[in-house]
Amino acid sequence: MNAPVMAQVRRTIPEGFLDVLAQYFGDRCSMAEAVRDHHGRDESPYPPMLPDAVVFAQTVEDVVWVARHCHQHGVALIPYGVGSSLEGHLLAIQGGVSLDLSGMNRVLKVHPEDLTATVQAGVTRKQLNEALRDTGLFFPIDPGADASLGGMSATRASGTNAVRYGTMRENVMSLKVVTADGRVIETANRARKSSAGYDLTRLFVGSEGTLGIIVEVTVRLYPLPEAVSAAICNFPDLDAAVRSVIEIIQMGVPVARVEFMDASAVRATNRYSHLSLKETPLLLFEFHGSPASVREQAGQVQDITHEHGGMDFEWAEQPEDRSRLWAARHDAYFAGLQLRPGCRSSTTDVCVPISRLAECVVQTVQEMDQASFPYTIVGHVGDGNFHVLMLLDPDKPDEWAESEQLNHRLVERAIAMEGTCTGEHGVGLHKQGFMLTEHGQDALDLMAAVKTAMDPKNILNPGKVLPGAFAH
Repeated sequence: MNAPVMAQVRRTIPEGFLDVLAQYFGDRCSMAEAVRDHHGRDESPYPPMLPDAVVFAQTVEDVVWVARHCHQHGVALIPYGVGSSLEGHLLAIQGGVSLDLSGMNRVLKVHPEDLTATVQAGVTRKQLNEALRDTGLFFPIDPGADASLGGMSATRASGTNAVRYGTMRENVMSLKVVTADGRVIETANRARKSSAGYDLTRLFVGSEGTLGIIVEVTVRLYPLPEAVSAAICNFPDLDAAVRSVIEIIQMGVPVARVEFMDASAVRATNRYSHLSLKETPLLLFEFHGSPASVREQAGQVQDITHEHGGMDFEWAEQPEDRSRLWAARHDAYFAGLQLRPGCRSSTTDVCVPISRLAECVVQTVQEMDQASFPYTIVGHVGDGNFHVLMLLDPDKPDEWAESEQLNHRLVERAIAMEGTCTGEHGVGLHKQGFMLTEHGQDALDLMAAVKTAMDPKNILNPGKVLPGAFAH
């Protein structure tokens, strides 16, 4: 696909550097093309950009060793989790070393009395919740993919539960980070609040591997709700569905999840997950609490949706039914790809204030309906965030150009509504061009100064987040 990506200008690897890597790590260092190819691509539409080597870390000491040597020799270093990013975050645009942290996958400590857990960066959200099975607690951040907690922290991930439990920004309490030159720092302790110094935790959460390498994460946990119910509500049109969500949020109804799917996404999900949902725009709700509070929440929501033309709820109260329903929602990305076999997807997201959500979604649909390719829309609409999946023929560069124009107008629309170019995907490569519009010159200058101070040789995931004019 002719994606408009900066040329892959590889850094010169010092003679003998890769041999030293291989000697130190043995079979945990690979220069095999298949391994490099796997680590040089993600779920974005960009072509693969391969690192020169892949190192599989197992300890903090491994990460320190690699960071020190890459820093000493000016070699690019890209942290790698499970490769589920959507905006080109982990592509080795300057070559270098891909540092695979998936082997650092131990749950280190669980403190049930404090509602916290400390894990290595490679632990995935499903793995953590499995480890919590007998504690009566759970970790709620659910971006769909079984992403690693290190990667989720680095991209400030969100997901279906964010409307009630927040995002990684609110749920990461502390990090252990290896700096560009190989120092190890703890950003905070486990106290639930602190006024001591700069908030380094928030600095690294969302930094996409450009400021440091996250090796341990301490997160908040929550009691499992006493009662859980899920429901589907179909609507005659998209506008009615989104306006229902706006009113539900403004009324303060504490729903745990509220997800939107347009008719195309529902149709794709039916085919892919073998369901029989009504193929109209719909909302998926989940309610957490005591049995009485769940009934109260559901009653309030049902009254609001009826006022906007919503149909009666279809309930999924058994755990297996809820699991199947939410698995289908999480598979909406892969389901959408099956609407056009052989396609590549350009998946974009924006987030706007909840009061502007309906306006933004409706205008986006009006434009997307004129596109020459199919698309779907899904959204974590409870917090004003929605995603457009554009299904493109990889042999038709004109479709990529058209999709980029549509994406540009969508992002400009969101920013004009005091929103953001990305609610949860992150910047990576794809959203860099919007950073100046969203943040302004002075703010980007400050971000660039932070990057320079923390990574003076620009080895950590170079070419990401900051536009080229602000990179060093």
